[in-house]
Amino acid sequence: MALVEGLRPKQWTKNAFVFAALVFTNNIPFSVGDARRWHMLGLTLAAFVLFCVVSGAVYLLNDVADREQDRVHPQKRHRPVPSGRLPVGIAIAWATLLGVGGTAAAFALNLPFGLVTAGYLALQLSYTFALKHEVLIDVFSIAAGFVLRAVAGALAIGVPISVWLLICTLQLALFLGFGKRRHELVALAHEAKNHRRILQHYTVPLLDHMMAIVLSALVVCYAIYTIMSPTAIQHPLLVITLVNVLYGVFRYLYLVQVEHKGGSPENILMEDRPMQINLIAWIAEVLVAFKV
Repeated sequence: MALVEGLRPKQWTKNAFVFAALVFTNNIPFSVGDARRWHMLGLTLAAFVLFCVVSGAVYLLNDVADREQDRVHPQKRHRPVPSGRLPVGIAIAWATLLGVGGTAAAFALNLPFGLVTAGYLALQLSYTFALKHEVLIDVFSIAAGFVLRAVAGALAIGVPISVWLLICTLQLALFLGFGKRRHELVALAHEAKNHRRILQHYTVPLLDHMMAIVLSALVVCYAIYTIMSPTAIQHPLLVITLVNVLYGVFRYLYLVQVEHKGGSPENILMEDRPMQINLIAWIAEVLVAFKV
């Protein structure tokens, strides 16, 4: 049970970004009876599972590397490795097995997808042991992980990678990353730098400014995508999803700055009912726009 908890299943929701290419591509057959449609769905599901395996390995190694700092964190100290419920040796062994096995399986799916998966694993390991100690680079590294998930989803099914998809993914991930750093500063207060050294280089006002800049860019880019992009021209109803995106980012901003949440975006998605309803509505509107 401690091992499963250490793999952080709740955070696997981040891997849903591999579905972005499947949802927003114009190359998927519209007919429900078309076998190609279900084949592409199957490939995307396989990509999602493999990213869950690889990311689980990364989470185990991250907990091993940060176990001393995590012991001063009010929530992270209860994780299996910092709390001592999962021995370090066992965590490393399972991380190696899952990381190598998941990457090998990714190459078996197809070569481009395997290369991106290997790149994702290398990025996450670099973040765990080096990049997270560099100001701004730490958040950009987190964002790059989300972008690689979206790219991997496109390569898994062999469709063109949308520039709009990558830009919006990057900006959303930066927004979430800066929000996470803000939450850590507020929640840990004077203990912040003891938990994560990089936090001494950030301030709440600075993070608020960066979140505002990224949020503005995200809204503008998504608006242009839903109104003027080639995809929007073919699917004009896509513009109605802009309302849900606006509400979603504003709701998240409220939760971060007023409710002082944001440390775990996946927990917000799991626990905040308005966000859940908004996400379901957004998915439904996208399906209607694409006539799925």
